[in-house]
Amino acid sequence: MLFAIPLILLLGLLSRIIRKRPPYPPGPKGLPIIGNMTMMDQLTHRGLAKLANKYGGVLHLRMGFLHMVAISDAEAARQVLQVHDNIFSNRPATIAISYLTYDRADMAFAHYGPFWRQMRKICVMKLFSRKRAESWQSVREEVDSVVRTVAMNTGKEVNIGELVFSLTKNITYRAAFGSTSRERQGEFIAILQEFSKLFGAFNMADFIPGLAWVDPQGLNDRLAMARGSLDSFIDKIIDEHMNNKKQPDEEGDMVDELLAFYGEGESKVSESDELQNSIKLTKDNIKAIIMDVMFGGTETVASAIEWAMVELMRSPEDLKRVQKEMADVVGLDRRVEESDIEKLMYLKCCLKETLRLHPPIPLLLHETAEDAVVSSYFVPKRSRVMINVWAMGRDHNAWDNANIFKPSRFLKEGVPDFKGSNFEFIPFGSGRRSCPGMQLGLYGLELSVAYLLHCFSWELPDGMKPSDMDMSDVFGLAAPRASRLIAVPRKRLVCPLF
Repeated sequence: MLFAIPLILLLGLLSRIIRKRPPYPPGPKGLPIIGNMTMMDQLTHRGLAKLANKYGGVLHLRMGFLHMVAISDAEAARQVLQVHDNIFSNRPATIAISYLTYDRADMAFAHYGPFWRQMRKICVMKLFSRKRAESWQSVREEVDSVVRTVAMNTGKEVNIGELVFSLTKNITYRAAFGSTSRERQGEFIAILQEFSKLFGAFNMADFIPGLAWVDPQGLNDRLAMARGSLDSFIDKIIDEHMNNKKQPDEEGDMVDELLAFYGEGESKVSESDELQNSIKLTKDNIKAIIMDVMFGGTETVASAIEWAMVELMRSPEDLKRVQKEMADVVGLDRRVEESDIEKLMYLKCCLKETLRLHPPIPLLLHETAEDAVVSSYFVPKRSRVMINVWAMGRDHNAWDNANIFKPSRFLKEGVPDFKGSNFEFIPFGSGRRSCPGMQLGLYGLELSVAYLLHCFSWELPDGMKPSDMDMSDVFGLAAPRASRLIAVPRKRLVCPLF
């Protein structure tokens, strides 16, 4: 009795506490231990959108010991990214991501706190600042190079998908390392590709922690080799930059900017107001941030450029309207200048519509720092929260003809903008974890599409009709088109292109 009575009282107290706690969001029932792990192939933007149609805009899944919540509702996204932003400001990281980012030594996966805030300040003020001419100059020169390549192939089939991927790869590589060496670039791209495979590799230990030491899929050796390759590659570049330091009045690349904060030993943050004196970066920090830039600035921007060209070629009336606007604003006797972009309103509408239908990152990943309540549902600490930006951009309750490419919708008053406060349209995220490179990415997107559309007219090959075009995508960090866009260019301007 002495043991039974306290136990009964304790169980009664626990049951009252549990009853007071809100329920988990609705979702499919799982199996013992493994939960919903048989549904791993549905954890894509399209798969989660289908599940949301059945269970609602806030959906709960359990993968092994990990709770996952998918958000496909704009109001719930506002609660996560604005109302409770402090709770949801961490990023989840798999075993592979933690290892390959030097235990979250970067900005993308560092936990929210003083160190992350200073890292973001460096990125916004130094790496992606509009005043930082070198990165923006690399965009202009590389876009010029693409126009030259297309001009040499007028009347022939051109693989636009491969062309724009090469473009964004060259831009980010130059911005990061200040080099145009194609040999070195090829070596680095091979490292990036292995990192990408490891980031996306399924690892049972991510969901059942007790299996981490067993390494059932043999990923540990691949992880060690991949990080060793990155160490070898970037350490050489860092050493070269340290031996050839830029003068204060010289433009530098991203490595130069980051080396201004380099300090031996561990990375640290102080309370100083001056950015230069408030943070010290290690080589691991510098390497991890460079990888953030390369991953964040290559596939995402390339995918957006290709999708813009696909949607416009699939909608000939909109394509004609854009090119007529360019002829009226710019003329056909010169190329588009940066100062022209702000006047090309319908082009901007077309790019906004592309970002609505094909956001650069379709799923935004967040992690709860503590227990939270979203839309009256319980979300436990350390849950993985997936914001389905792709689904919210196609929500029929928020958008008229949601699945139709209709740029003219953005000419109307009161249509949501993408700057982060309208949660049905957040292609660059919102809140503390919004994309710090948004302005540079938009600049590359606008300039590339403007040049390709103004300098050339485009036809589909072999008599293909616009309605025959493949509109499927492949899920990953971005959601690029499943098959590359092939088109035939014809020179449009009456002036020499160069």
